[in-house]
Amino acid sequence: MSIAQQIEMKIKQNLPIYDMALQNDSHLHAGPATESHFKLVLVSDAFSGLSRVKRHQTVYQALGDLMTQFHALALHTYTPDEWQARQTQVPNSTPCAHG
Repeated sequence: MSIAQQIEMKIKQNLPIYDMALQNDSHLHAGPATESHFKLVLVSDAFSGLSRVKRHQTVYQALGDLMTQFHALALHTYTPDEWQARQTQVPNSTPCAHG
């Protein structure tokens, strides 16, 4: 099972999901690894009333030991209302500074 598949599985097992998009951004970064950099857009009622830091900690906890299997995870976490206000637009990925 790929790292991306494992990330999706862990999130689905541990959080109530309204919407989710996982993107492998490894090709935007230097190095040979094919699954090292990911961007996760996650929409969940579990984020209601939580600060950005607490939301990210919630995701890290859901992923557990899997966090050690990749280099970077860009998180974009929203409640369903916040996601609708954004008109479901996914933020752009950041290119590598060393690429």
